[in-house]
Amino acid sequence: MQPATAKWYDRRDSVFIEFCVEDSKDVQVNFDQSKIDFSCVSATDNIKHQNTVELFGEIDPKESKHRRTDRSVLCCLRKAEAGKSWPRLTKDKTKCNWLSVDFNNWKDWEDDSDEDLSSFDKFSEMMNSMGGDDLPDLDGADDEHDSADSDDEKMPDLE
Repeated sequence: MQPATAKWYDRRDSVFIEFCVEDSKDVQVNFDQSKIDFSCVSATDNIKHQNTVELFGEIDPKESKHRRTDRSVLCCLRKAEAGKSWPRLTKDKTKCNWLSVDFNNWKDWEDDSDEDLSSFDKFSEMMNSMGGDDLPDLDGADDEHDSADSDDEKMPDLE
């Protein structure tokens, strides 16, 4: 028996683990509040794989699920506390040689998320409602016209 190779990535409300076992059979995934148990048999070489992961944070076992494909078993662990990033998958800082970060799916959602975009949209609407049209044109297209206007406005003060 040996652990299956796995990749993981973090999202705002879920953590994803992909156990990379081709043609898996007898797949068993048990979600617990603070750990996940995975086991299967690889049909290609008949090796039994088993992984137990003590998780960094707590998950909602009822809302967590897995999906088997011909190439792997993907587990979606629903975080008990959405919006809290996981710096690592495991509770301990010990490096697991079978586990790696899935950089193809990794996204720094804390800096660039849908929620941030919606707050950006709200910010844009707020700026527009404050009369953003009256702000000077900063792209330089009407530079001469703008400066002539501002000179005219200041002329009476100089006399």
